[in-house]
Amino acid sequence: MANAMAGTPDTFPKLLIHHATVRGARPAIREKDLGIWQTWTWRELADEARALAAGLAAEGLKRGVHVAFVSDNRPRLYAAMSAVQCLGGIPVPLYQDAVAEEMTFPIRAAEIEIAFAEDQEQVDKLLEILPHCPSLRRIYYDDPRGLRNYTQPQLRSYESLLAAGREALERDPGLVAAEIEKSRPDEIAGMFFTSGTTGVPKGVVHTHASLLEPARVAAELDGLSAEDAVLAYLPPAWIGQNIFSCAQAFATGYCICCPESPETVMADMREIGPTYYFAPPRVLEALLTQVSIRMEDAAAPKRWLYHAFMDLAGRVGGLLIDGKPVPVTDRLLYRLGDLLVYGPLRNVLGMSRVRVGYTAGEAIGPDLFRFYRSIGINLKQLYGSTETAVFVCVQPNGAVRLDTVGPAVPGVELRFSPERELLIRSPGLFREYYKNPEATREVLDVEGWYHTGDAGFFDPDGHVRIIDRVKDVGSLADGTLFAPKYLENKLKFFPYIKEAVCFGHGRDKVCAFINIDQEAVGNWAEKRNLPYSGYTDLAARDEVYELLRECVERVNADLAGEPEIANSQIHRFLVLHKELDADDGELTRTRKVRRRIIADKYGDLVAALYDGRETVHVQAQVRYEDGRTGTYSADLKIREAKTFPGAAARKAA
Repeated sequence: MANAMAGTPDTFPKLLIHHATVRGARPAIREKDLGIWQTWTWRELADEARALAAGLAAEGLKRGVHVAFVSDNRPRLYAAMSAVQCLGGIPVPLYQDAVAEEMTFPIRAAEIEIAFAEDQEQVDKLLEILPHCPSLRRIYYDDPRGLRNYTQPQLRSYESLLAAGREALERDPGLVAAEIEKSRPDEIAGMFFTSGTTGVPKGVVHTHASLLEPARVAAELDGLSAEDAVLAYLPPAWIGQNIFSCAQAFATGYCICCPESPETVMADMREIGPTYYFAPPRVLEALLTQVSIRMEDAAAPKRWLYHAFMDLAGRVGGLLIDGKPVPVTDRLLYRLGDLLVYGPLRNVLGMSRVRVGYTAGEAIGPDLFRFYRSIGINLKQLYGSTETAVFVCVQPNGAVRLDTVGPAVPGVELRFSPERELLIRSPGLFREYYKNPEATREVLDVEGWYHTGDAGFFDPDGHVRIIDRVKDVGSLADGTLFAPKYLENKLKFFPYIKEAVCFGHGRDKVCAFINIDQEAVGNWAEKRNLPYSGYTDLAARDEVYELLRECVERVNADLAGEPEIANSQIHRFLVLHKELDADDGELTRTRKVRRRIIADKYGDLVAALYDGRETVHVQAQVRYEDGRTGTYSADLKIREAKTFPGAAARKAA
């Protein structure tokens, strides 16, 4: 084991052995299983990974071979990924909620030979596509429930691999250590498939150095150490989850905590009390929606107390986090509010111990951002992508702003092209798109600049503002800047709007599709004694349309104050009869809107928005809440929204 650690640990396997040696008895991973938190120490994790690696070596796993992982966050997932890296293999995590057909492309593209599946559900998917994936020769499963009578020769249990590996280590104790010693920082450490927002997913190839170096730098910026703990609840196939719950954990030695299930995340988070936290805006929005609903149901005195102290928090909470001056009276009142409101609220959210929280992936609404910071949570924004290993821009403590993603982290170079596209040079840049040199050349130029495809600019203090994707930034018929994602994010800042899709490039005005948030709108409807039978019925009610019209018009009022896009106000909208769904190809697995696919699929609805109709007939297959499918046929309503004169027009008048 010691031989593998010659020099500074600069790869995942060497770091694993380092932590097992330096802090072997400290917790590496915790998992809640059957209601009880189980702990794996760094020594136990390293021992398990070494045994699995020995078993895989006996199975013929060679350096450079791709191994797929289809699982929720589980200690055995991390142990198996570490085992593969110990032998120089390449982990390729796949989205566990993907349907079988969606797994075919990455498995074929990466020529996957071995796959680790969490349970029967994932095994069934892999067996279904097995005839179309000739390279896949072995499937290891963790949870044996339901698999007793499966006789496929490709199947083997995790336990049997572990047992075989332990026997191999008894025969040759130095087998795995010799392979770990061979690992180099410039070797490939993992491959992550892009979400495929605009086309076929691409395999993003990262080395040990490109994953670990940004993780180390960002950890130093926030003072992360082995004393911290993070909740691993997002898809392992998303690189952000790998950075927060693997790369930074290996860089610092902190503990990874795995919830029992997606449904128990909130309860598990309250119990484990992470000190380091990441959540995309949609998760933070959902949490705030739950809080808002609970407060609406509370007694009048409690509602008054909540709103009174939240008004105070909105004024001074962010200033206190940033260490800025606050009057003594407000400071004392805030402490009282922390005792009565903010502290209990952080506890309900599971954030009592959070020292650093990040959000990224989409723009976050100002009100949402202020809410979390006002109650004492050090929430910050960052910017990055799969190709850049997440950490490109980070908001430093004391310089957090609502409308930027912060300056570049140390070691990262940024510049904007004449077309406003952000270009990046960074130690965290990916090596290539797997077996796709043409796509690699399109985004990675000869000088080493990565072309992000994101449009934005520097503010006077060097902070970066991102407004949209370059390819999506267009113009209306009158030449007004049209940034659909910017508009959609503004709409989604309202708790009643779950998704939005805006259209307008080359047209005389902007129109939008809207998906309601059934929980928030349903609660609103129940307060007003409005009956409904499900999403489709609720979305069609005139009262709901009026509620959404108010939201759209508030967005338009905000846009009127932004000169460049004042004419991009939303003139007409409709509420879709169904929720946009990744299973229907309308969203990616990370819930990004596939705008072009939606425009093609619902072309008749888009046409109706622009030809002046007040209704449009739709007939489609829908999936009900109980899993049944049926045919929906109805006339969708189209509503007008009030627009406002821009600041320049008002001044001229």
